[in-house]
Amino acid sequence: MSSYPEAKIPSALFEDPEAEQRWRARFSAPRVSLPDWAREKPQRSLYVSNFSGTWELYAWDRDSDEHRQVTDRPQGTFHGTLSTDGERVWWFDDTDGDEFGSWKVEPFEGGEATEAVPGTHAGYPAGLELGRSVLGLGMSTDDGLTVWVRRDGGRPEVLYEHEQDGGLSALSWDESMVVISHSEHGDSRHPALRVLRIDGSEVAEKWDGPGKGLDALAFAPVTGDPRLLVLHERRGKEELLIWDVEADAETEITLDLPGEVSADWFPDGRSLLIAHTHHARTTMHRYDLDSGELTDLPTPPGTVVGASVRPDSAVEYVWSSAATPSLVRTVSPDGEDRVLLTPPGERAPGSEALTDVFVEVPYGPNDTVHALVARPAGAGEGPVPTVFNLHGGPHAADEDRFSAYRAAWLDAGFAVVEVNYRGSTGYGSAWRDAIEGRPGTTELEDVARVHDWAIEAGLTTPALSVVAGASWGGYLTLLALGLQPERWAGGVAGVPVADYVSAFADEMEPLRAYDRALFGGSPEEIPDVYEKASPITYIDQVRAPVQVLAGDNDPRCPIQQILNYLDALREREIPFEFYRYDAGHGSLVVSETLRQVSAEIHFGRRAVGLA
Repeated sequence: MSSYPEAKIPSALFEDPEAEQRWRARFSAPRVSLPDWAREKPQRSLYVSNFSGTWELYAWDRDSDEHRQVTDRPQGTFHGTLSTDGERVWWFDDTDGDEFGSWKVEPFEGGEATEAVPGTHAGYPAGLELGRSVLGLGMSTDDGLTVWVRRDGGRPEVLYEHEQDGGLSALSWDESMVVISHSEHGDSRHPALRVLRIDGSEVAEKWDGPGKGLDALAFAPVTGDPRLLVLHERRGKEELLIWDVEADAETEITLDLPGEVSADWFPDGRSLLIAHTHHARTTMHRYDLDSGELTDLPTPPGTVVGASVRPDSAVEYVWSSAATPSLVRTVSPDGEDRVLLTPPGERAPGSEALTDVFVEVPYGPNDTVHALVARPAGAGEGPVPTVFNLHGGPHAADEDRFSAYRAAWLDAGFAVVEVNYRGSTGYGSAWRDAIEGRPGTTELEDVARVHDWAIEAGLTTPALSVVAGASWGGYLTLLALGLQPERWAGGVAGVPVADYVSAFADEMEPLRAYDRALFGGSPEEIPDVYEKASPITYIDQVRAPVQVLAGDNDPRCPIQQILNYLDALREREIPFEFYRYDAGHGSLVVSETLRQVSAEIHFGRRAVGLA
């Protein structure tokens, strides 16, 4: 597809057939997401699975236990939901993974898919709320955000339009009000909330000021109840409040928990399901609003990646740990915890557990940077090849959850180090926002601290160290190769930002808004900040071989700015490989994922002299 040196894909990663089968099985073994369900027919559910070899939507009738594949598209389908009556499946239709498209709808039991909301325009999805008689739909384009409402099956009416980024967040249970998350103050990373009646009249507005975002989770699931569950960060971390939007009165919920929380309502509107994250692991609790009592739910140690409360008050959740592949589980109202949904076929093989490392830092805002470390089975005491796998986001975090990708590197003889650098979530607002105005270089200071620890501890050496990541992690990888050339034997950058000025010009508008908030302006306004943060600025300092993977239709990290970087590498005769594929910001096709991972690990082995 190009004249660039192509990434090498071995016919097999391992000579041992059992080892080869094991790493591939972790990706290809059937998995399922947390099931959604219809509000009025909760026995009808919808989930995402890779059972067909591509991630697609599946309808599940719990009464008959029948499962039906709903979507079948070449690049897969990941976004869908059910109508309140359970009669229709909604799914988002984009083009080859470019994330730009429109909603389709088809019967739950099967049939032709049609345009869901005629009279609206295509865009990037920015919220969908389905009621019995009211529908709310948000779409984002280069011109900004548009939110429509449709009543009683009539034509959609524009409820809200603005050039700044935002989205539709919630619909009240009686379908009289919606919540708009907006950044009219100019900072999409710390949004405000506006509650509107469906005729467009304003009910209430809430903004906590610069640097303090609000996130509307859900209205109370009781008809006529005006209480909205909201995340705030007034005391330096994400906490909960309940906002009576009609009275414009709020009640903050203070929990004696050390980390950050999110929540959902129990169906009576008198209790909350609390998901608590601390040091990369999750606990779940039930909080009684009247008594203030916090009750632990019996979940195993690890990470919960999604949880919700059924109409009968059962809690369904997806759980995994680094050693144990994910399971969809349920906790009954009387406290019994069991596996809910097991896909057909053999379960994915397990992997190695993680060890916590807390490396002291002198610069704050926290005293330490948290890293998760796994050593390959059978590794001796001396230094071993190590991949520093940097997460995307940047506002995300590595957690004690199962990763087929991590497990594949471990099987290949690499230790794996995951760094929750400044910018990561789960460690307080100040830690998350510490990269503002200085992205990239800030995170790499934390990576360097952890890399120093790994060398001092005897885990690895620079000659045995590979830096890798995708999306923001891919960006940090390229930046690390230029700013820290003495540390790395090679770098693997998936769907990265490589030339930030070019990327800004071509990326989707919601990301341009995000970048303006993160950097403090656009490239035209603050060119020096973008130049200091851009990997292509440091191209002359790159010494280690580079592998880059990119999708042709990626709206987040567009292809042209990556080609700019590769051209600069080629001009300087810096060794590199390129893997280019026909999809967007990653692939939902299992066979494609296997090819990419195989290419990455084969490259990493060669970089440290293992092949």
